[in-house]
Amino acid sequence: MAESGSQNSAENASGARAAGRLIAHPYLALRGFARGTLPSGWDIAAFLLLFGTFTLVAIAFHQFSAPLAAVENAGVTLSPAALPFYALRTTLRMFSAMLLSLIFSLGYAYLCAYSRRAERVLIPVLDVLQSVPILGFLSFTVTFFLGLFPGKVLGAELASIFAIFTSQAWNMTFSVYQSLRTLPPDLVEATRSLRFSPWQRFRKLELPFAMPGLIWNMMMSMSGGWFFVVASEAITVGNQTITLPGIGSYVATAIEQRDLGAIGWAIGAMLVVILMYDQLLFRPLIAYGERFRPDDMPSQIEPESWVLRMLQRSRMVKWLAALAAAIGDRFRRAAKPIRLREPRPLPAWTNAATDFLWYGAVIVCALYGGWLTVRYISASLGWGEVGHAVLLALATMLRVVVLVAVASLIWVPIGVAIGLRPRLAAVAQPVAQFLAAFPSNLLFPVAVFLIVRFKLSPDVFLSPLMIFGTQWYILFNVIAGATVYPRDLQDAAKNLHLRGWLWWKRAMLPGILPYYVTGAMTAAGGSWNASIVAEFVTWGDTHLHAHGLGNYIAEATANGDYARVMLGVAVMALFVVSFNRLLWRPLYRRAERLSGVE
Repeated sequence: MAESGSQNSAENASGARAAGRLIAHPYLALRGFARGTLPSGWDIAAFLLLFGTFTLVAIAFHQFSAPLAAVENAGVTLSPAALPFYALRTTLRMFSAMLLSLIFSLGYAYLCAYSRRAERVLIPVLDVLQSVPILGFLSFTVTFFLGLFPGKVLGAELASIFAIFTSQAWNMTFSVYQSLRTLPPDLVEATRSLRFSPWQRFRKLELPFAMPGLIWNMMMSMSGGWFFVVASEAITVGNQTITLPGIGSYVATAIEQRDLGAIGWAIGAMLVVILMYDQLLFRPLIAYGERFRPDDMPSQIEPESWVLRMLQRSRMVKWLAALAAAIGDRFRRAAKPIRLREPRPLPAWTNAATDFLWYGAVIVCALYGGWLTVRYISASLGWGEVGHAVLLALATMLRVVVLVAVASLIWVPIGVAIGLRPRLAAVAQPVAQFLAAFPSNLLFPVAVFLIVRFKLSPDVFLSPLMIFGTQWYILFNVIAGATVYPRDLQDAAKNLHLRGWLWWKRAMLPGILPYYVTGAMTAAGGSWNASIVAEFVTWGDTHLHAHGLGNYIAEATANGDYARVMLGVAVMALFVVSFNRLLWRPLYRRAERLSGVE
């Protein structure tokens, strides 16, 4: 072990010296690198992977400059030969949305966790954003993005990426926020004793502590994005229809033409893409994130990844990493250090006055926005329509509450079993990813056939479609919580012979409560969003409707009735925010107390 570590240190130092020579004398450094030993198999694999990735990205991004009319005229073909190109376009959209979601979640959650004024405003805003359905975003953002790049595919691509972003970002943000709010007090005190700067604290403590939950939520976000990819690639708002090439639009066309064979090909393409994401992205992240366990005891079975092993053993990758580090170090030394003075403590009356002005401005802005919304809706709708929307929201809320409770009873024990058994987790992870990525749209033929064949009630038997794509938030977050559950607490529970309900009550439930709250809250918000798809089901010429707010918004969007779209979105946001305030926030506070956070 020591010999291997010294060898790695020597290789890293050699790579750093080569990078330094490249900056100072590029020709000599490249010649010295070329005179080294022949490239290993890991070097060849890394080169092929990087070259293939850049080539595919370049080909796909070249399509963005094409005229929008050419894409609309070309349409979507159901030929299986077109699926590789469609899969590439969909993968790039989802990956771009994932990068945006990661940047957004880290910045937004950090601001909410460490600014009391920002938290009291931004968390309710996040609740509202989570509650706004994807069709609500598309109704008002498609025109904006198309106006930025008129007549170009890029505008429609940005609208699609933004729509996928809205299905990925919120649960990642809640996960990072929950991790920052439940940091172990002893580790926080250690960073203060060591006089860490904010950046050092973020890099050494906050990001590593949030990493396990963030990785699993990234997997859930990527898988959950498939649930809305049909709506994001086959956009219909009023009289305007835009169909981008991708698996989502392929599925939408297959559903419209009732082509079961094409749906089967789409499922196969999705499986291939999910397996590639698992091997090339998430499996390396899980193996890399194992080093960020909160306890010092290693896992019984270390997660493995051939991609991570390739990156660690490839001399080319080490050389490129050392080059980037040397360039960054050169820039840091050239930049003038910024000296921050300690802020002077303000008098109590100043803080009170600032709070008064801040919250007063927020209340004024909220009241003004509410007044604009009411004025826009009341111009064409009456109070009777508002009452009708509220009654429909109550019906949808009943479905959401029942479905989240049932999903919790099913997936919490399964998630704990998977998280505590690394060998089982290695097998179950890709299966769970595929099930989470499976769009409920592909179940429409089965649902429509059974409901029509046996004359079942759509109000009852369409409801499971709401939770099918969102129950996985609970599973993935519980797995993340059980994965980082300290080994010494597991041994203590075993030594105390805690079993059955007593083990759940005293040991496991308090340990995974922050993760469960995050998963259940995002599952509930996702179910409200999914109601738009699940309460308004179409299969060819057959249409099934369930009474609920999702059906109300879907019909209004299809008819281009923006007043009813805004009313439905406003009512849905009001219900979701109220539910979060009355249930999930108290549970968050309880989780923080159990974690020892003041």
